[in-house]
Amino acid sequence: MSHIMVFGAGGRVGRAAVSEAAARGHKVTAVVRDPGRHPDLAADGVTVVPGDATDGAAVARLAAGHEAAVNAAARRDVPAEEFFVSAAEAMAAGLTEAGVRRFLTLGIASTLETSPGVRVMDDPGFPEAYRAFSQGHVAEFDVLRRAPEALDWLMVVPPMDLDGEAPRTGRYRTAQGQLIDGGGRIAHGDLAVALLDEIERPRHRRIQLAVAG
Repeated sequence: MSHIMVFGAGGRVGRAAVSEAAARGHKVTAVVRDPGRHPDLAADGVTVVPGDATDGAAVARLAAGHEAAVNAAARRDVPAEEFFVSAAEAMAAGLTEAGVRRFLTLGIASTLETSPGVRVMDDPGFPEAYRAFSQGHVAEFDVLRRAPEALDWLMVVPPMDLDGEAPRTGRYRTAQGQLIDGGGRIAHGDLAVALLDEIERPRHRRIQLAVAG
């Protein structure tokens, strides 16, 4: 049993990660900005606390005593690059200070390569409406690449088609930095399986790991 933190625990992926971790017998700290908005998150083995993924001091304080952390937080009311860079910097500093070694954060499929050196977002027809959000994750990845070696991080990148209605199967496929099957699809529950598998049995480190169902 480990003590695992999940930032952004109120979102769909965050909730799935909390549920999967608790089902495996881990003690989970579910971090949300306003616990009062998520009364249903509390459960056996799950403690809900307020926190900000972009506050390094708060991350360090909350993370003390945990073995691993997941960041599934996102903000629509803050420019994407500002948020993801701030979160990456806060996580790298705060988790390192707290002695948390394993850290998983979510990426976005548009930053994956379709051929060597060519990302989905590099296509001239890529929708401008999604470019800023994609660039935020590119900047986040650059911050993590400069993180202290003590932080064993991994950016887990689901396909654009995240299926909230599909049942958990427990199966998924992976690829390093490459888009799988033109994008693919995965259920939230199976993405959570991939996250917890990488916490319990780390196989990939300091890369973008694409996952698909």
